[in-house]
Amino acid sequence: MSTLETNAIGKYSGNNVSVDDALNLKSYTEAQRDALTASAGDVVYNSDNGTIDFYNGSAWFATGDNTFQFVISSLVIAGGGGGGSGSGGGGGAGGYRNSYASETSGDNSSTETPLTLNLNTNYTVTVGAGGVGNNNGNNSVFATITSTGGGKSFTNGGCGGGAAYDTSRGYGTANQGGDGGAGRTGSGGDSSGDPYIGGGGGGVGGNGNDATSNGANGGSGLSSSITGSAVTRGGGGGNGADSYRKVSSNGSGGSGGGGTGGTTGAGSAGTAYTGSGGGGGNNTNSGGNGGSGIVILSYPSTKTITLAGGATSSAGEQTDGSRKYIEIQTSGTVSFA
Repeated sequence: MSTLETNAIGKYSGNNVSVDDALNLKSYTEAQRDALTASAGDVVYNSDNGTIDFYNGSAWFATGDNTFQFVISSLVIAGGGGGGSGSGGGGGAGGYRNSYASETSGDNSSTETPLTLNLNTNYTVTVGAGGVGNNNGNNSVFATITSTGGGKSFTNGGCGGGAAYDTSRGYGTANQGGDGGAGRTGSGGDSSGDPYIGGGGGGVGGNGNDATSNGANGGSGLSSSITGSAVTRGGGGGNGADSYRKVSSNGSGGSGGGGTGGTTGAGSAGTAYTGSGGGGGNNTNSGGNGGSGIVILSYPSTKTITLAGGATSSAGEQTDGSRKYIEIQTSGTVSFA
């Protein structure tokens, strides 16, 4: 039985009902609404679609201008930066922008606001490629959201690349990723004063480690459960060993797919579809390529997505409780019905 709660009731002339303040309807997801034992004339707020819905005795219908709108969450990760050649630092991870549940965005910043989209409308999806060794990663885009490609060695980006062999380093983009790690100079170098190689590429979750006599590890990535289970993506690339500068060991890639620095050769690549940075190369060898980015969408299970214009998903549309999700791996357009 419903309960009416009010602060005051006053007499009003005429046949109308007057409410001084905003009228707050009970909020339900679409699944919760459908589970109600409803009677004709019942009215609720649909939090999935942002609509006021009414029951006509046999089915629910939306009212108002938002009839063809719904709310969608997303995780948009740009391509990772390539590791530096020779004595370069690890590549920075691609920018990481997350609006799913209350999960954090890059560099442990606040979650973003989910988008309200229209049905039967095309929206652009761009999946950023990872940077070829010693090149920045490429941006990823969904609708109005753009994540910045990761920085190559000592270059700014979604996450900054690690330093080369001094205290310079790349810096991350606000709310998208962390800074690269700095190197050490002067007394921190060998007996001739040469500097050690710099810190690993900045991971999504924070800075790469500063170097000592060892190559620095890449910064850690961030975990998201947008696909129904926790997955870490966006690790920074580790530094390579460098006998010229007395860096005796390589750095590991950051959690979430960061490439490992080279010990006697090239750095390894960041993992595909994680936006992770490539590892730095050893001595004169090349750095590893950055991992490609990804766009993951989460939306009400009552909606169906269509991919077009080259957009693909190897697993396709998946259902997780009252939500669906899809991992998009190539660029194109999407629409919903």
